[in-house]
Formats: sequence, C-alpha cells, structure tokens
Amino acid sequence: MNENVKASAVSDILGHAQSGNRIDENEALRLLNVRGSDFHKVLAVADTVRQERVGDDVSYVINRNINFTNICIGSCGFCAFSVRQDDPEAYFLPVDEVVKRAIEARQIGATEIGLFSGLHPAVDGNTYVEILQAVKAAVPDIHIHALSPAEVAYGADKLGISYVDMLKMLKRAGLDSMPGTAAEILVDDVRKTLCPQKIDTQTWTDIIVSAHRFGIPTTCTMMYGHIESYEDVVNHLKLLRTVQDETGGFTEFVPLTFIHYNTPIFRAGIARPGATGREDLLIYAVGRLYLDNIPNIQVSWVKLGTKFAQIALMCGANDLGGTLMEENITRSAGGTAGQSLTPNDFIRLITDLGRIPRVRDTLYRTLSC
Repeated sequence: MNENVKASAVSDILGHAQSGNRIDENEALRLLNVRGSDFHKVLAVADTVRQERVGDDVSYVINRNINFTNICIGSCGFCAFSVRQDDPEAYFLPVDEVVKRAIEARQIGATEIGLFSGLHPAVDGNTYVEILQAVKAAVPDIHIHALSPAEVAYGADKLGISYVDMLKMLKRAGLDSMPGTAAEILVDDVRKTLCPQKIDTQTWTDIIVSAHRFGIPTTCTMMYGHIESYEDVVNHLKLLRTVQDETGGFTEFVPLTFIHYNTPIFRAGIARPGATGREDLLIYAVGRLYLDNIPNIQVSWVKLGTKFAQIALMCGANDLGGTLMEENITRSAGGTAGQSLTPNDFIRLITDLGRIPRVRDTLYRTLSC
C-alpha cells in the first residue's frame, strides 16, 4: 500500500461515497484492506448506498444454462471443466439437443438461456451462428445470453474476420446479450500465469466495447481469490468503470469467487485456496461503492452457496442471478452449492431478509413480483 492509501481514513472515504461522490483507486484499495470495526462499517455503508441507488428489491431471472461442449484447446489454470477431445468425459452436444433443452426451459417459464462452452478445435464462428439460429427459430421469444469475448475472438479468428464482423453475424443470428466472462482479472501480468492462451486485456475490452456500440449489452465479471493482489482487483474495477462511463453497456457486475479444489493452478501450488469470507464480502461492498455507474451487483449463489449469498445481499448486492437448471463449470471445480434453484428458493432467501423479490428479464425489466 502506498502512503496515500495508508493516510486515508476509512470514515472519510465512506462519508465521501455515501454523499454520492466517486471514490478513487487509492480509496478503493484502502477499503479492500480493512479489518475489525472498519470492516463492519464498509459493509454497512455499501448496504445503505445499495438501498439509495436501487431500493430494496432483490431480483432474479428464470433461466437455464446450457454448456454445449466441455472440449477446449485452452489451458486456463483455474478451470476444471475443460477436457481434450480424446478424453472419455468429453462431449459436444448436437444442435438439436441444444434446441431441445432450450424448448424445455421455455416450457417451464424460463425467459433466458445461457450458452457457454469450451473452445472446441472443430468450432468456428459459423458453428455459433448455426446454434443461435436454430435456438431462435425454435424458441423465438427466449433471450439468448451467450458467447464470451473469448468465444467471439475464437470464432472470428477461425473465420479470418474482424471481431466487429463476428458480432454482427452473431446478432443477426439471434444473440441478444453476452456474458462478460473470460475477464478473470484484467491485468496481463496476472493473465500470463492464470490463463496464458486466453485473450489479453485489450482484446477483451475491445470486444466488449464493440458489442456495446453495436447494441449488444453485456455483464461484467471478476474472478478473484487465486493469484491476484488487491491492487490487481482495483485495476480491474477501474477498467470496468471506465468502459461503463464510455458505453453504458454493462447490465450488472458479477464477482466470481475462485473455486479452487480441482483446478490445475491450485494443485500446482500456485494459487491460494480461494478468497476468505472477509474478502468475499468486501468485494461486493467495494464493488457497490466504486462502481457507481453499474446499478446491479449480482451474487453468484453457485460460487458462494445460498447462505453466504444471502449475507452478500446485505453488503451491496441486489440480484441473485438465475435459477440455472443446470450448471457444470463451478461443479467441475469442486463447487457444492448445487446446479439449480427454484423461484421459491429465491423468494425464501429474499423475504427472510425483509427484502422484496422481483422476477426480471435479462435486461432487468420487471416481469412479475
């Protein structure tokens, strides 16, 4: 920590934030380092700011995730989901199976499907287009939330076209919004160890900004608790705030705590065993205070578990994500929170806090209460 961070009084920073003023990177770093009574103060102010900005509603979406292949050419150290093509556990769902699962989701009330996958060696941008077109033809009123910047870059590179042209193809094929995943930590020195074959920070940013400018909203994420420093976290948040100032295209910020158990980087002794509970809650709180231009902060109940996710809702967050119906990526890493929740599960968690459940669509428009 530099001298400016040391000198910043926590009470002054919190007063600054609560008055509606923008906190800077040194102040955010100071807040990430608090302990003791200051820790409780940060969480309390983040909860107050949340209430002032977005009220007492806690939203969620009825959705289904479809991981259509676990085959991947990458070697991300945090990933226990991907396998090589000759692995006995490898799979690649045919398009009609993806469509079947989308139809099933819509029939039970889902308004969104999420399509996520590894970077399959036989896939290119045309494959993604084919899947999107087939799903949209079968279920035209479902929102397709799909294809991270890494997949967009991969599909474009395989076709030899620009990212912008790839995004245009995907939007015409039925893509409604994109996950801002593949972000991990947006600091290239960290990425060289964490995900050396994945797109770099500038490419991620370029694709996200292009998507926003082309009318494709995205989430933004941050995976923490592995090899990053608090300074890296702040640099990541700074980039997200800068992009949002420029485009306004982020629908929500989703912190993703590192699930370490089965991951190569932890087994090699490089990563720590995930974040502590203090760190988890401070990420939500500081995210709320620093990201003053992103209204929605989503809790990943898959990562945190339902009980701790409920606590995070008292530290600045206002959204519980989706029902999912199936979730394989976190489970492969050793996550134990389960693969799906029902609306009644969400309602119980939310009303127990004295908050108001709100069913939303992907773009945070209220569907029912």
